[in-house]
Amino acid sequence: MDVVYERAAGLDISKRDAKVCLRLPAGWRNQFTKTVTTYGSTVSAIECLRQDLESAEVEIVVMEATGDYWKPFFFTLAETLNVELVNARQVKNMPGRRTDVLDAQWLAELAAHNMLRSSFVPPERIRELRDLTRTRRHLGQEQHREWARLEKNLEDSGIKISSVLSTLGSQTGRRILDALVAGEREPETLAALAHASLAKKTTALIESLRGRFRDHHAFMVRLHLRRIDAITTNIAAITEQIERVIEPFRGTRELLMTIPGIKENAADTIIAEIGADMSVFPTAGHLASWAGVAPGLHQSAGRIKSAHINPGDAYLKAALGTVVFIIIRSKNGRLYAKYRRVSYRTGGLKAVVAIEHTLLTIICNMLRNGVLYDELGADYYRPRHPERTRDNALRTLATLGYDITLTPRTA
Repeated sequence: MDVVYERAAGLDISKRDAKVCLRLPAGWRNQFTKTVTTYGSTVSAIECLRQDLESAEVEIVVMEATGDYWKPFFFTLAETLNVELVNARQVKNMPGRRTDVLDAQWLAELAAHNMLRSSFVPPERIRELRDLTRTRRHLGQEQHREWARLEKNLEDSGIKISSVLSTLGSQTGRRILDALVAGEREPETLAALAHASLAKKTTALIESLRGRFRDHHAFMVRLHLRRIDAITTNIAAITEQIERVIEPFRGTRELLMTIPGIKENAADTIIAEIGADMSVFPTAGHLASWAGVAPGLHQSAGRIKSAHINPGDAYLKAALGTVVFIIIRSKNGRLYAKYRRVSYRTGGLKAVVAIEHTLLTIICNMLRNGVLYDELGADYYRPRHPERTRDNALRTLATLGYDITLTPRTA
């Protein structure tokens, strides 16, 4: 096997230190030495490592993407060295031979023969945006959990307003909760705080407010409301910061929002996860595979054993899933028509993944070419496959008990 890089280094990184293997030419032909040294994970230790690698004239440095421990090593070494971050799934060593030292040696060996594919590491501005959008998502999830805990306390007290109101976080719900915490217990007085649109539900609302709400429940509800308000304040602050960070990509966000179902938050997340420069992905298929919305390939002896999708980017897939559900509820447009076609054959869950794949393909082509989304219409697929449309219609009528005879229309 050809050696591409004669001077290579492999790093196996943990929280406290890193095992660094230097693979350097020996004094005789086609022979190499491997020396493993342990370095600390502090910035000063990493700078010493960089100086040692520079002194050894290392041509490439390879490390695994394990947790967040790789970040200080990657960004410090990448200032002056050729550094590649690789997926840990692609560099698995032989089972039964797994230590930090052996992993570092294996990485150095693979790097020397150029047998690894580097992972996508977004630029600094995109990384900042990614931190903000992911934190906003986590806070939103925590806020939902707080509302669930609050509702659990209301159930314990016999207060059932969640069965009457669409959400406890509505204007009416918050007024009633604040009044309960303040000491009001009369159902009629509490129901009078409801919005005028709930006039038809006054009787049901009064009944739902007859409970045994005590001081203990008031203390717990007050606690949860304070946490919810604090999270709301933090989310608002993060959203303001996102608006500042995303300024260079505002045009990209506006471009993405021309796609049906993509709102501002979803566009922010998509940009934060894949960036705005599509040249880092050779094709739209590579982007879909990286995101985890493309079928896997596990074939042996002529048989496909598995076609499960890869884990991919969970945050990106969550945002795309939200967009798909908006498209499904709209019941309009080319993407919904494709969802109907795919779900008819394979089921709803696979159809969702198929639409996510289509969305990423559209996004990649739009950002690569700088064009707006072109809505092709709900009837886009029918003239493309007239025989399939005809056969599906006949099959549907046959299941309803009809015998159909077709007569071609003359011009």
